[in-house]
Amino acid sequence: MAGTIEPFSAIINPLPTQKLNIYAFGTGDNAELGLGPEVNAKVVKRPRLNAHLLPNKVGIVAIAVGGMHGLALSYEGRYVLGRATAHTPLTRVVRSGDDDDSDSDEEVPLNPLENTPILITGFPEGTVITSIAARTSVQAVPVLLPTPRNIVRVSIGTDHVLGLTKEGDVYAWGNGQQYQLGRLVSERHRLTGLNPRQVSLPRRQVEYVATGSYHSFAITLDGTVWACGICTEEDSTVIPVPTVVRSLAGYIIVQIPAGEHHSTALTESGELLVWGRLDSGQLGIDPAALSADDCVCDARGNPRYLRTLHAVPGIRFSTIGCGTDHNIAISMDGQASSWGFNGSYQTGLGPDAGDEIMTPTRIENTATRGVRMTFATAGGQFSILAGVPTEPANCGYSGAAEEDEGGD
Repeated sequence: MAGTIEPFSAIINPLPTQKLNIYAFGTGDNAELGLGPEVNAKVVKRPRLNAHLLPNKVGIVAIAVGGMHGLALSYEGRYVLGRATAHTPLTRVVRSGDDDDSDSDEEVPLNPLENTPILITGFPEGTVITSIAARTSVQAVPVLLPTPRNIVRVSIGTDHVLGLTKEGDVYAWGNGQQYQLGRLVSERHRLTGLNPRQVSLPRRQVEYVATGSYHSFAITLDGTVWACGICTEEDSTVIPVPTVVRSLAGYIIVQIPAGEHHSTALTESGELLVWGRLDSGQLGIDPAALSADDCVCDARGNPRYLRTLHAVPGIRFSTIGCGTDHNIAISMDGQASSWGFNGSYQTGLGPDAGDEIMTPTRIENTATRGVRMTFATAGGQFSILAGVPTEPANCGYSGAAEEDEGGD
């Protein structure tokens, strides 16, 4: 790789400027939370301010998570790594002392080189990062991909990527076994899917792309929503090429975050439309409020999938982040709510919330009081909130005790 990069003639991806407080919660047995090596940083049941990423120390302006790691972007355009493992070192050595394979039942601290955010090195001189995305993968050092240079947005599924160019074209690469690339990739030539290739969508007309675990979305300039990939958890039910989502016609969609087997669409007015799997509360709609015709049920008669598009009642949202089976959303007034599977406390609702949160529930504790939330993202068993303090008391960090008056 060359030691420097050739500058663009014009900036096409502006760097965000608002410095944010970063809050983590959920289960971090594999150092996902980035809260440091302390034992009490493994399981965090309510939002906790990350003392390693304070606005006046690092100045984080964006954050992204994969299934088991996180990335943060500083106001200077530099990556700060939230977590890595010995199998995915991401440019740094994570070994610290003896291997953690003890048979002892005592709680031991996390590896400080894994669970403490640290600056990523290895990018060419002059590189300024302006946007980030993350998913679980194995690549030891940053590598420049053979994609068009004018990519303005990237979205990543479990093992596939969409890249949107400034001109409005979409490129896809990765695993295409569930047709998430919008094209046929034969088993015999499976590795050809790793080569970025333009997706069959209206040329120079796409303004937004998004991915779920095994499916993909695009929105064209006329507001049309396109989808491809797996429709249910059964691999046999797929949309092989980009196809218009007719049920979304008439809505002005601004975001389409998706999880493993559920999807959401946020309208310009803040209405949240949902579809897909709902048996763990993924859609934020109480199954008791649905008719039998609305759902596909399992062998025991329990609702499993929502057949048709529904709106989440009661709240207007400004943004939403989808994890594997849970969601974190921000209301128009900057308040965070969560719903879905909560077996690892990834909804941030505390120790008594239960394993399944069926409807949007406000996330409230002393750590987030007086903070206007602006962004949410979710991994497998953890979540991250980002916000701007509106009260001086919440501009700094006063320790884990501020997580909740009653502790964990």
